Amino acid sequence: MQVNSTPIAGLLTVELDVHGDARGWFKENWQREKMVAAGLPDFAPVQNNVSFNATAGTTRGMHAEPWDKYVSVAHGRVFGAWIDLREGSETFGVKHAFEITPEQAVFVPRGVANGFQALEETSYVYLVNAHWSPEAQYSNVNLNEIAWPLTPTEISEKDLHHPPLAEATPVAPRKILVTGANGQLGRALRQVYKDPHVEFVGHREFDITQPPARDWSQYQAIINTAAFNDVNGAETERAKAWQVNAEAPAKLAKIAAAHNLTLVHVSSDYIFDGTKEIHTEDETPSPLSAYGASKAAGDTAAQTAPKHYVIRTSWVFGEGSNFMATMASLAKRDIEPYVVHDQRGRPTSAEHLAQGIKHLLDTGADYGVYNLSSGGDTVGRDEIAMSVFIGMGHDPAEVHPVSTQQYQEINGPEAPRPRESTFDLSKIEATGFTPGNWRAALALYLAVIPE
Repeated sequence: MQVNSTPIAGLLTVELDVHGDARGWFKENWQREKMVAAGLPDFAPVQNNVSFNATAGTTRGMHAEPWDKYVSVAHGRVFGAWIDLREGSETFGVKHAFEITPEQAVFVPRGVANGFQALEETSYVYLVNAHWSPEAQYSNVNLNEIAWPLTPTEISEKDLHHPPLAEATPVAPRKILVTGANGQLGRALRQVYKDPHVEFVGHREFDITQPPARDWSQYQAIINTAAFNDVNGAETERAKAWQVNAEAPAKLAKIAAAHNLTLVHVSSDYIFDGTKEIHTEDETPSPLSAYGASKAAGDTAAQTAPKHYVIRTSWVFGEGSNFMATMASLAKRDIEPYVVHDQRGRPTSAEHLAQGIKHLLDTGADYGVYNLSSGGDTVGRDEIAMSVFIGMGHDPAEVHPVSTQQYQEINGPEAPRPRESTFDLSKIEATGFTPGNWRAALALYLAVIPE
């Protein structure tokens, strides 16, 4: 068995092993493990269709549906033909055709028009990874676009009236759904994804605790940035924190598994107790707080989706409420804060985080858990506050370092935080993405922070 490329991007042919004897022949027409290993997409078929064609010349097509197909013949021969109708495809409009016998199969990507002509009595078989729906968007192109080997016969009335290629409607790509669209990361993703096929939803439009019904066959990924982020509040609102941070990712993982979607879920340094100076992806969660426990549960639940990127990050700053914005506000008001010096880590620019997520999806990096913060030196929260004060034109001595215990003696008890929050970034860097330095990102952030 061998998988080969064609002039149409993503259209793949498969040379099947057919074993014959006096009784006839046998073949493994679809064998997921072997074929995925050989290069076919793991496209998760949900339906098997058979088209019987009694006479040579019977011609069907050219149909581009919003799902993938895996076509072959169980008996006879057909002349298969394809035209790329995918919006934005590098091979849009390219045509390809050849004869298919029981020894061949073809993987047809979503949006590539598919058609065939029976060269003799034929049973034509195809697997699809979505059920037919009258609401789905279909695109078709005229049969005259193909040089058929026989005069086409038995053509359906619909197939006779499809438009020429020049007038065909391109098939839009599957969408990406971004939850938590109004948070810091959601806003950063809006800037990174200048794409009409990325759908941004806030909590009023999409409640992740009770995900509304959708035609998930038209999506390729969910990026879940929604979360209950009140660390102290989670100590008293434990049920709410658990519902949003743990149960909701589990529900999204089930949706992703059922519909062959990629789930991107954003986790936190708070899933660790901070006893290790640097956290790797294989460290076992050891949360200290109710918030950390809920995030750890969501981290684990998201990993049950077969296609997942669980992103562990720390100390995010971007458009919205965050530690940097608070320190900048204090500097503007000439307030000298007490800031802990014994909680250390690397801040994360929301822009760097959004860029890293897009990189993983665009490159198809190996699924799994990835640490992703900005690069640069590890610092205490007091040093970050001093950097903000300097950026605001203030004396860093206006920031007063204290221990966590001293801070709580001044301000009252808080939920426990990890003392060390620095992430090892070698895994994400091995994919070809190197996050920018947090200090440079902070300088840019402070330059445009609202008055």
